[in-house]
Amino acid sequence: MIAAGAVVLGACSDRGGEDRACAPAGRATLSGFCVPRWVSLKRGEVYGRKGPGKDYPTVWIYRVQGLPVQVVAETTDWRRICDPDGGAIWVHRSMIDGRRTVMALGPGPVSLRRIPQAGAAAAGFLNPRALAVLGRCQGSWCKVKAGGVSGWAAAGEVWGTAAAAQCR
Repeated sequence: MIAAGAVVLGACSDRGGEDRACAPAGRATLSGFCVPRWVSLKRGEVYGRKGPGKDYPTVWIYRVQGLPVQVVAETTDWRRICDPDGGAIWVHRSMIDGRRTVMALGPGPVSLRRIPQAGAAAAGFLNPRALAVLGRCQGSWCKVKAGGVSGWAAAGEVWGTAAAAQCR
């Protein structure tokens, strides 16, 4: 078995810019995209601001390229995002990418199953808080890939798939 601990960002020719998939309860915005929606951070240094503009103070800096975040509101140039720790902050639209990623939840490794079924043989493991590229979801299972390993993770064991807004 292989333990995956790093993000693998694969090319997705059908996902340029922000993710166009809308949750059933999503609503269209000025950009034409729906909220809430999942995206990832494009760069390894992204400034989170208190409000939608450079004149607002920086509250913190994200230093994880590929981090899954959920857009919950937007202006023409700014996106209000929820991060895996439940915080909400504004980032410039140029700092997000439509590539979908997930982050392993919980204190222990997440099993990546060979088939989408509890108790199925493990193809590998996703270390706690490790990132993986999200493929597709089938019921309560999602196909993910990290560190050259591909497998099915229970949707409840990864952050980046819920339809509802995830901010505190």
